[in-house]
Amino acid sequence: MTSNLSLEQSIDTVLQKTEKDILLNLKNSSIKSKETLDNSLSTLEGEFDKIISDGNKEADKIGKQIIGSADLEARNKQLMALEEGVNKVFSKALDEITNTARSGDYSNLIKSLLDESTKILGTTEVIVSTNTKDKDLVQSTLSQFPGSELSSELIDCLGGVMIKSKDGTTSFDNTLDARIERLKPLIRKEIASQFGVGN
Repeated sequence: MTSNLSLEQSIDTVLQKTEKDILLNLKNSSIKSKETLDNSLSTLEGEFDKIISDGNKEADKIGKQIIGSADLEARNKQLMALEEGVNKVFSKALDEITNTARSGDYSNLIKSLLDESTKILGTTEVIVSTNTKDKDLVQSTLSQFPGSELSSELIDCLGGVMIKSKDGTTSFDNTLDARIERLKPLIRKEIASQFGVGN
């Protein structure tokens, strides 16, 4: 019974940390549009809370299946089940992002992604690639970045931008897909540390 409570607490801690990490990364990427995004934060938090709640239910189900086993095989099954739960949470988050309206808040996010990307490359003399949904929005935002131009080639991504210096020497992937992928290792590491794996 004690190990069941410990596992549930560990899963809850991991999911809460995951929620905080995702919100922090989104906040950092859109700091210049914070005021506008704050207006819609309660809606986004409600959606995110639903995703986390679903993830908690899945983690609880997985936890009940693996409690009572302490051998290596059970640990591997447990980690695989947790990975599946994390993937389900990410999948739901990706669905939410895919269905996000390309409205004022999203427009501010695109501007922030472009601003961050050009700062990382150290120039606004860039070629910007994006997907079909974001093409018009990115095109209208590029007027704020002198010397930038929109690539005629579209990329397959959830949203965001990929930029390349005009001389072709540097590039930066600031698509939503890439940002999410950069979060996954941190979440997996946190899960592993909660269960004493890889220490």
